[in-house]
Amino acid sequence: MIRLSGLARIIQTLGQPNYGVYMAGMSVSMVGFWMQRVGVGWLTWELTESAAWLGAVAFADLFPAVLVAPIGGSAADRWNRLKLTRINQALSLLQAVALFGLTVSGSITIEILFALTLFLGIVNAFHQPVRMALVPSLVHRRYLPTAVALNSISFNLARFVGPALAGVTILAFGTGATFGLNALSFAVFLWALGRVRIKSAAAPPRQDRPGLIREFGDGVRYVASHPGVAPILMILIVVCLGIRPFQELLPGFADRVFGGGADVLAVLTCATGAGAVTGGLWLAQRGGPEGLARLILIATVIQALAMFAFVATDSLWVAVPAVTVAGLGMTITGIGVQTLMQLTVDASVRGRVLSIFGLTFRGVPAIGALIMGAASESVGMGWPLAAGALLVLSSLTWAWRRLGGISSSLEAQAARG
Repeated sequence: MIRLSGLARIIQTLGQPNYGVYMAGMSVSMVGFWMQRVGVGWLTWELTESAAWLGAVAFADLFPAVLVAPIGGSAADRWNRLKLTRINQALSLLQAVALFGLTVSGSITIEILFALTLFLGIVNAFHQPVRMALVPSLVHRRYLPTAVALNSISFNLARFVGPALAGVTILAFGTGATFGLNALSFAVFLWALGRVRIKSAAAPPRQDRPGLIREFGDGVRYVASHPGVAPILMILIVVCLGIRPFQELLPGFADRVFGGGADVLAVLTCATGAGAVTGGLWLAQRGGPEGLARLILIATVIQALAMFAFVATDSLWVAVPAVTVAGLGMTITGIGVQTLMQLTVDASVRGRVLSIFGLTFRGVPAIGALIMGAASESVGMGWPLAAGALLVLSSLTWAWRRLGGISSSLEAQAARG
């Protein structure tokens, strides 16, 4: 339940002028993004009926973070983050327009779809650390934990609304229409970004800065030596490898396991989003970082158990609650890790540290989806995910033993802020 004080915190955060405008535009864009994502997944399945291709297209979407996010993180610490965000949205708009035109004309192939997905994956991989590093410029520090949670709520509320709209749109007008509506949503966000006014969207310039790659290396060393950030990042890596890829495999589950089409895919994706929104709202009103490390571990256990339930059934009555719970746990883990990073790392390396978060959140699921998609061709849809959930549970033994030291380190540094 959301407390009145927590609700007031949410309202006050949204009342920050720049953040309110930014969130309004981003929320529209995220709905379009999720409509397109469902459209891409379903179009991939229509063109190939192959779980391996689902994994490959997901790989093209997510894996560029491994190569590009480090550059984006260094760029976020060097250049104007607001301008970089505007450029990202313009390029994303062009990709959506191209995808729309090729699909409605009947010219789309799986190879073209893969290439366009790879292009957008590169654009988004560069922008993710920029977007996360921009948030502290939009709100007062005391509202930062709530702002981080609200960003995730926007993303996950769109994961609920977007697939529902995508399912209706695909059935009524065809898959291509989802790409056209996504292009319109990007245009709305570009308009909103034009109304944001901040004095400095980038870190103060420094003389004789090293190269981008060397700067990223400094960020990696900073994270690896951090007694609190390094362990929680390791937890996120395991979750992203073992559980997170289930979202990219949902089109195959919708058809092969549950015997449905785009409508069943939309239901499963919406349910995941509904759980994620619930988790995000609860964290948004929660406030400070106290106890957040423990909460991350609990949420990780919940995700793993939910995955076991999901892969063990062919009934939507069981699968829908399972993915809802998985979405809730996944959001708590993701928001929790990002919040602790935002509050504890030095401002001069924030972009690079958040690029490592982005690399993990996008790049590691790409590897997991590729492996699980290929394995599903031989052993079925459920077994790879079950193995991933078992990997996650096994890794938590290490984390629980170190929980006290992790929590005290993170909370002490957050308090010094």
